[in-house]
Amino acid sequence: MNRRTAYIIVLALLVTSISSGCGGPSVNVTRTEADTVTDLSGNWNDTDSRLVSEEMISDCLSRPWLGEFTGREGSKPVVIVGFVRNKTSEHIATETFVNDLQRELINSGRVSFVAEKDIREALRDEKYDQSMNASPETLKEMGREVGADFMLFGSINSIIDQVEGKQAKFYQVDLELINIETNEKVWIGQKKIKKLVERDKYRF
Repeated sequence: MNRRTAYIIVLALLVTSISSGCGGPSVNVTRTEADTVTDLSGNWNDTDSRLVSEEMISDCLSRPWLGEFTGREGSKPVVIVGFVRNKTSEHIATETFVNDLQRELINSGRVSFVAEKDIREALRDEKYDQSMNASPETLKEMGREVGADFMLFGSINSIIDQVEGKQAKFYQVDLELINIETNEKVWIGQKKIKKLVERDKYRF
């Protein structure tokens, strides 16, 4: 074997070795049920959103304001969810939490529910279009919307305490139900979550 052939063989082995070493880590995906509790990073996640919404709406609907309203008005209150502010330092999909709150309220059967603002605006555009183009028999009229009696607002706050490889994460969710006509707060709810996250030190 001459020197040139040996050089080519060594170069080919070196390239193969480098290519093998640069390959990304293997990925293993396991499907689980959507309601399975998973907590990988300690951050706010879908489990927190679901459990907090279930517990807080259950508490909300067990308070005196609901019975007082139905007794006075003879009908179920109409509720709408406003905004939930993320006041933490991490990204939280508050829209998912709002949807969880809406689901719990609607599925309770104890309140009526109206669409949020952007959807109402889209529906008004559709009704305006119908007023110009739809037949009288199928026309949906403007000015017949159901007005909400109460609006739900909220916020998510967090405090993080850490030292070396340990981190304590504290989340506090505050919700308020407000009478739209009088601005009266008829219910205030609070849920606290605390997580301890321990990470192994990096090894080199």
